[in-house]
Amino acid sequence: MAPARFQPSSIKNKIKREEVTRKLKKSKNQAKLQKRLDQAKVEANDPAAKKKRISENVPRTLDNTREADPAMLSAAGPSSAQHVEFSNDIASDPFADYFNFTQDPTIPPKVLITTSAKASKGTYEFCDELVGVFPGAEFIRRKKGKGFEMGRIAGWAAGRGYKHLLVVNEDMKKPNAITLVYLPNGPMAYFKLTSIELTKQIYGHARATPHNPELVLNNFSTTLGHNVGRMFQTLFPPLPEFQGRQVVALHNQRDFLFFRRHRYAFRSPEKVALQEIGPRFTLKLRWLKRGLPAVQNFGASPDALEISVGTEELPGPPEETPMPEQDEESEMRPHEPVPVSNPPKDNEYIWRWKPELETTRKTFFL
Repeated sequence: MAPARFQPSSIKNKIKREEVTRKLKKSKNQAKLQKRLDQAKVEANDPAAKKKRISENVPRTLDNTREADPAMLSAAGPSSAQHVEFSNDIASDPFADYFNFTQDPTIPPKVLITTSAKASKGTYEFCDELVGVFPGAEFIRRKKGKGFEMGRIAGWAAGRGYKHLLVVNEDMKKPNAITLVYLPNGPMAYFKLTSIELTKQIYGHARATPHNPELVLNNFSTTLGHNVGRMFQTLFPPLPEFQGRQVVALHNQRDFLFFRRHRYAFRSPEKVALQEIGPRFTLKLRWLKRGLPAVQNFGASPDALEISVGTEELPGPPEETPMPEQDEESEMRPHEPVPVSNPPKDNEYIWRWKPELETTRKTFFL
């Protein structure tokens, strides 16, 4: 019968118990170190032993234990059923017209960036960063007080040629969410926003240039991921300006979307490095809906769409009325509200996050 293993906890004296515990821990660490050194000597003489050890000792992670999704393409290639499914997805893709290259692929799409009502300084700073990220972006500041709701702002922007509406929400005076609306007919997506670092907070950051960046979308492998990736793809012109050496990456891992922007730095003809420009932040999809935001007070006559560019106030004129020109100090006379042709209705969810969806950490949706 093997002797019972000695337990330091059986020692009553505290000082002696701690001393014995330290000696046992030190001896265990020395034994592990000696084992690794002996193993390194064997593998130095026999490279096949190292390859065998690495192939047998594969760590279990959330990514390699992910449950298979029927909408995912397998590593061996898509099956005939998946080919049909993806062909149907592409045929019904709301962004397919943007990629037909009938227009100049170097012209960036117009993106209207605004905030929630009564936004704070931190949100405005983050919006300024987003204007620098998207080549065709324009920031329009919403005036404090009661203004148009998102449905009316979306109609106002669609009538003026904007392709996207991006609304930055905030909580506790910090940006916490982004609503992205594809104009003029949707869909729209809502993302939780976390881990924001502005350009000035990134040590050794590079300076951005006005060149159209290259876009890298990584790991959007399901049907839902395809739709979300397409939404971000349409924020940038199809043809980047490679002389700017700028690249925007959106990496999906465990349904978290990590946004990064870098510049290529060529150290030599053989070596290249990446210098981060910023900003950096993380997104988490909460829902994806068809159509545009509903107008809750349909038929009512709102006072005015109160948004401003810089110091100018821009009430919302009708779509057929041209925007009048004015000086910075002059006041714009009020216009009629933007007409809304469709009554409000509950938007249809394409996908919606629910707490019960995270009962297992092996199921991901993008």
